[in-house]
Amino acid sequence: MLADSSPRTATVICNPLDIPYRYQDVRPMGAERTVHREAADPAIVRYQGRFYLFASMSAGFWHSTDLLTWEYHATPTLPVLDYAPHVREIDGALYFAASRLSDSPVFRSEDPLVDDFTRVSEGFPFWDPNFFQDDDGALYLYWGCSNKEPITGVRLDPATLEKAGEPVPLISGAPDRHGWERIGENHVKAEPTTERARIIAQYLGDSPFVEGAWMTRHDGTYYLQYAAPGTEWNTYANGYYTGPSPLGPFTYAPNSPFSSKPGGFATGAGHGSTFQDEHGNWWHTATMRISVHHEFERRVGLFPAGIDADGVLFCNQNFGDYPMRVPDRRVDPWTETSTGWMLQSFRAATTASSSAEGHGPELAMNEDIRTWWTAGAAQPGEWLQTDLGEARTVAAIQLNLADHDVARHAPERDDVEDTGGAWRAIYRDPQPTEVLIEFSADGQEWHTVSDNRGSGEDAPHALVTLKPARRARFVRVTAGRMPFDGPFSVSGLRVFGTGHGAAPAAITPRAARVDDLTARIEWDPSESAHGYNVRYGIAADKLYHSWLLYEQSALDLRSLNAGHDYWVAVDSFNENGITPGPVLKIT
Repeated sequence: MLADSSPRTATVICNPLDIPYRYQDVRPMGAERTVHREAADPAIVRYQGRFYLFASMSAGFWHSTDLLTWEYHATPTLPVLDYAPHVREIDGALYFAASRLSDSPVFRSEDPLVDDFTRVSEGFPFWDPNFFQDDDGALYLYWGCSNKEPITGVRLDPATLEKAGEPVPLISGAPDRHGWERIGENHVKAEPTTERARIIAQYLGDSPFVEGAWMTRHDGTYYLQYAAPGTEWNTYANGYYTGPSPLGPFTYAPNSPFSSKPGGFATGAGHGSTFQDEHGNWWHTATMRISVHHEFERRVGLFPAGIDADGVLFCNQNFGDYPMRVPDRRVDPWTETSTGWMLQSFRAATTASSSAEGHGPELAMNEDIRTWWTAGAAQPGEWLQTDLGEARTVAAIQLNLADHDVARHAPERDDVEDTGGAWRAIYRDPQPTEVLIEFSADGQEWHTVSDNRGSGEDAPHALVTLKPARRARFVRVTAGRMPFDGPFSVSGLRVFGTGHGAAPAAITPRAARVDDLTARIEWDPSESAHGYNVRYGIAADKLYHSWLLYEQSALDLRSLNAGHDYWVAVDSFNENGITPGPVLKIT
């Protein structure tokens, strides 16, 4: 969705990715029926000049030539309800497998867009599979999704896909040494508040789930990536081990997690895949969580990544849910992917046509995807309007829609299947989202920047770029029809651009190690700051981790690795820019 006459000339994306996430009808054990969108555990590969994205509970896949616009392709051939679908190129074809407690079949395709997937192996029981073909043609499979069992690897016969050796246990969780693997929101275990939460907590215990293996080879080193501690928490992240061969032995990388996004509008960055584009730029795609209606209510994120001169794998997740550029050449992922646009709409005054109880308009402006405004009636014409307080230079608008009480509007499916712990079915083609987006300089004369009513386009996280950027004070969004004719619900009306004042003053934090796995970071608030980006790492010149905070002046950083020193910087920011803070050693 773009505001110019060339809707496919975008060069900017914003997390969560705006793809038509599928709805599913879920009857969980110990909880009421829910209907929500989901895509998770993303695997992206580049095959024959095109990117293919497979994600859990999608009943198909997405494809793109440029990482900017994605087209959905339904397929009846592949197992629809098997979690963590994986795809990888092997000997010039795409191979697909997903997760089952029984034998997990493997499919092969030479042209996925004509749906020529052919079942080539019955496989064996595995969960969270990952194929990897080495430069010498040798083929390996990695799998594992457990808080008790390790991630395991085995060499396969490329011709038969049968095991060509004995499976090798490779890595397990170590939350006593890896702080980021500790379970819970902000790495703090909470007492369950519902019967379903109690059942899940009893099953999980205190150990992290170690899952989602992905293997990358670079300069003769094998990077075995994995996710922990759990998909439903803001701390869901990816770490890695390195080894001299596909089956190890593997050594823990102390700069883990290399993909972590515990703060900001949308959190979580675990269980994903690492790949390169045609220019040689590295990317990492990962699972972002909402986890309100169901713990598996999730989205897909995409982040610039890289491997530095010392062989350290990293992601640039600074302001990782702000607009970023997708380059058309080889670039530095730290300095050449940011648009420089800042959030202009934080806590902006907002009004609405009506509001449901407990879901007022302010909840669309608080930078939390887990809260939302909902119209008081389920009908077209309901609207939400924000006042930025003064005219700003607006470059982009991201409209994030929420699912409010969808189960009451969506018909119950009669084809649900038992997927272990819940009965599920996926809705194939529900009514897409329809929204008119407008801006105004004075609140009287309005200009349309996007109108997808009647287009058939489903855009739950629409990013609209204004070309050129415009001066605007007011932004208004008006509903057409919604999926299942439910109410218009917005978790984030986010306006990006350029303010015309000063960035906040720099701040100097106080940072002290509490124990081997935790540090306490505190600072005196900067008067005009909206928030702070806490950057940290195991070297002063490798602050590769970040934690974005709004309206806080302290952070208990529980994600450290035992036995390693850390450095930290706290950058203050507002609508006008970012002011880097000094780099200090945590003592």
